[in-house]
Amino acid sequence: MIRDLITKNRSYRRFDSSVKISFKQIKKWIELARFSASGRNMQPLKYAVCIDEKTNGKIFPNIGWAGYLSNWKGPEEKERPVVYVAVLHDKSISDNYYCDDGIAIQSILLGAVEDGFGGCIIGTFNKTKVTKILSIPESIEILWLIALGKPAEECILENVKNSDIKYWRDENDVHHVPKRSLDEIIFRSS
Repeated sequence: MIRDLITKNRSYRRFDSSVKISFKQIKKWIELARFSASGRNMQPLKYAVCIDEKTNGKIFPNIGWAGYLSNWKGPEEKERPVVYVAVLHDKSISDNYYCDDGIAIQSILLGAVEDGFGGCIIGTFNKTKVTKILSIPESIEILWLIALGKPAEECILENVKNSDIKYWRDENDVHHVPKRSLDEIIFRSS
């Protein structure tokens, strides 16, 4: 079961924006992050949830969507996420968040996938503008955005060919994600 969730957990960039996600549902996924491991158990992460269409419309133009798809400017209006979750570091709790962000985001996304939704971790965005849009105080730093919605695209995992790890879309708009082989990523000392 966990293998299925992980292989279905892709970086979805196109969503069916007619399918909404309730705040109650998002809280359920964030609770998975709350239950997850935290370095020194400091728990310095917080989450700003935006389900408001108007505010999401202000966030959208401040995002870079897919670096390897240079001719693609991001999802069309009907394919945009219905939720953004800003992953925040509350610096008043701790100066360091260790690897808590990755653990928490994976927990949130696996919960979303289990419930038939999906998301994309976004690191390329205008932090200054999004901080202002979400009214985030100075003592809190936005680390990542998670775009969430009902996936409206097919993503296929495949083996890396000719050392090319760049994801791409075929003529049918299917998103292909090359992954290195298991033998390549397991290091064995002699």
